[in-house]
Amino acid sequence: MPQQGKRNIDQKLLLALACGASVESAARQVGVSESTVYRRLAEDEFKQRLLNLRADMVQRTAGTLTAAGTEAVKALLGLLQPATPHATRLGAARAVLELGVKIREAAELEARIAALEQQLVPSA
Repeated sequence: MPQQGKRNIDQKLLLALACGASVESAARQVGVSESTVYRRLAEDEFKQRLLNLRADMVQRTAGTLTAAGTEAVKALLGLLQPATPHATRLGAARAVLELGVKIREAAELEARIAALEQQLVPSA
């Protein structure tokens, strides 16, 4: 198989697997045998590329969710208005409180980890 064709197949295979396709499904999507997929998954370089692609996808997803966070908070706060049915208001209030605690805990933990990492860095 020409090198360019292999790269193209690898890219398609990596994308299919990174998006959660099973070996069987990824093989079918790309037009290769399952044994080819298993063989590629046994290669360290291919596995590393797959891990990197998945990590990049998670980072992009996290960024998108972070960007949408402000609108989500506005929507929840809008549900707290007196004209909103009581059950909906109660659910929104619980969500605001629970998420507020989780976000605060995450921010505090991140700050503590950063402080510990800073202590581990030797002074120049």
